Amino acid sequence: MLFMMIVKASKNSEAGNLPSPELMEAMSTYNEELVSAGVRVMAKGLHPSSNGIRVSYPDPGAEPVVTEGPFEVDGLVAGFFLIDVKSREEAIEWAMRVPDPQGYGEGEVELRQVF
Repeated sequence: MLFMMIVKASKNSEAGNLPSPELMEAMSTYNEELVSAGVRVMAKGLHPSSNGIRVSYPDPGAEPVVTEGPFEVDGLVAGFFLIDVKSREEAIEWAMRVPDPQGYGEGEVELRQVF
């Protein structure tokens, strides 16, 4: 079963503030554990939305609208882990082990099953 652990963006991640060296080490260790367990398919961080482009479709049948970032922080994604596990429960267990991804008490990880 494929699950995506979506790391939500925060004001700090959008500002380009890097996590502390201790958090970077904890994330590296976590990634190694995922690899050692054979469940990590991919893990990547994303650039802040100030480098992003959004394509929206506000009117049915009309041309799409292109908007350049930055965007409001609420709902943005800062990165993700794609894991292949045996059950929803195992996915939750891995998600519970993610170190606070922002390190400023702003971290949030959303877990979603992939079709």
